[in-house]
Amino acid sequence: MSISHEASSGAGSEQSHSGSSTGPNIRLSTRIKKTLKNKLTALVPAWEGRVQDVTASGEVLSGPCAVAAFAEEVPKSTWAGYRRIIKISPYARQEDGGAEQIETWSAVLIAGLHQVRLEDEAGGAFTCIFLGSTDSERMDTESGLVTRSLRFGVYIPEPQRASTSENAAVTSDPWLAALQRWTVNELSADYSVYTDRWPGGYTMPSILWRLTGCSTAAAGTAAMEVRKQCVGHVLTDHTGLTEQTISHLVKQLALQSRIAVTSLSSEGDGADSGDESSMRYMTVDEAAADLQADAYLNGQIRLMLTQRMRRPVTSAPLMREIHHTKGIQ
Repeated sequence: MSISHEASSGAGSEQSHSGSSTGPNIRLSTRIKKTLKNKLTALVPAWEGRVQDVTASGEVLSGPCAVAAFAEEVPKSTWAGYRRIIKISPYARQEDGGAEQIETWSAVLIAGLHQVRLEDEAGGAFTCIFLGSTDSERMDTESGLVTRSLRFGVYIPEPQRASTSENAAVTSDPWLAALQRWTVNELSADYSVYTDRWPGGYTMPSILWRLTGCSTAAAGTAAMEVRKQCVGHVLTDHTGLTEQTISHLVKQLALQSRIAVTSLSSEGDGADSGDESSMRYMTVDEAAADLQADAYLNGQIRLMLTQRMRRPVTSAPLMREIHHTKGIQ
């Protein structure tokens, strides 16, 4: 079982992004497209490796093939990384089935790429998510081939930089860290468990826990209740395994409603960390799952975690003098 925090990454320096905030550099884009072309060639052997970039002016496509082209760049997501839109357009001959053949190939591409983790030649991981098709089937006038375009989002997690003296003290939320430790104990060693965001070199099968909200409420005059909403992403290479893992986690969270967060001794009060009374716990108030949700981008598990805390006692200054007068005026 591997554990990865926000400050760690297995991606290495080769998967670095450009200095701008708009997206990955040219070399990374080239590696991504090359990896996608190899994947497309494997998915549809009938193309015989004919997966190419946008044709030059006057160039005519021949035979069954596909064209892969980068489209717009989308602002990055905090936990998912950068996203590039790529259009994949299969081309079929009329005598090979035309529109029906395009439908068949489209189904193969969606099944083979949607929510699938791919790895480029430098070891960088990225995920493809099917976004639909905006084009209808059409005839390419120059080649006579039938085609339509499928849109995929290519998500590229950002590699996390090593901690510096300025940010070395920044760590993952203790509640997330506790949830991560709990998950490690619940699943087999095959799973990687991450917090905050997908790292550049993420592996499968894997779990990602991240915070989406926080609130407080009074619980009497001497206590307060802290609430945190969390989302869990379960990513595997098999639908059945994904659903099984989600169901197992939600069930166990309901059965083991208290999860140890930290010992009071870690806060410097001198308590024995091995003493049960010195532990602080968070309570699982609600655990729900949506098996149809996007595993990589949206996450399937929703948690509501709570913890009661004592309000700090504020010390008031002592009275120095008392002034009084006799009688009532």
